[in-house]
Amino acid sequence: MSLLLPDSGLLFWMLLSFGVVFVVLAKYGFPVITNMVEGRKTYIDQSMEVERQANVQLAKLKEESEALIAAANKEQGRILREAMHERDKILVDARKQAEATDQKELNDVKRQIQQEKEEAIRDIRRQVAVLSVDIAEKVIRKNLNEKEAQMDMIDRMLDEMLIDKN
Repeated sequence: MSLLLPDSGLLFWMLLSFGVVFVVLAKYGFPVITNMVEGRKTYIDQSMEVERQANVQLAKLKEESEALIAAANKEQGRILREAMHERDKILVDARKQAEATDQKELNDVKRQIQQEKEEAIRDIRRQVAVLSVDIAEKVIRKNLNEKEAQMDMIDRMLDEMLIDKN
């Protein structure tokens, strides 16, 4: 018996057992294996389709989230601009109010100063008038000790008053 060439009996029984195993496998094994492979292929195809759909949805969600973020940033910018505008408006109003208050206080102080000035002028005039009358009285007493001088003075004053009225 040669190692490379088998006997014809061995060859027959090998072919017969191969045929029986092949028939049994073809009848019962291959359909099950084929069905399992087909099922696996279907499962993989479905999984791939689900993955594609998930990727599409994920892309849509990503776009929507980017749009929402952009809108939120835009809204944030608008709110910040409005807040800055409102802050500036409040500052301007506060400045105007402070200026108006300052102007009012300044006017009140000026009015008070004017009143005090007028009062001081009136007081000085009163004092000057009193002093003038006192000085005039002393001068007249000294100069008008005589009756004739008094009469001349009275006539002169009456003449001046008549001239002033005309």
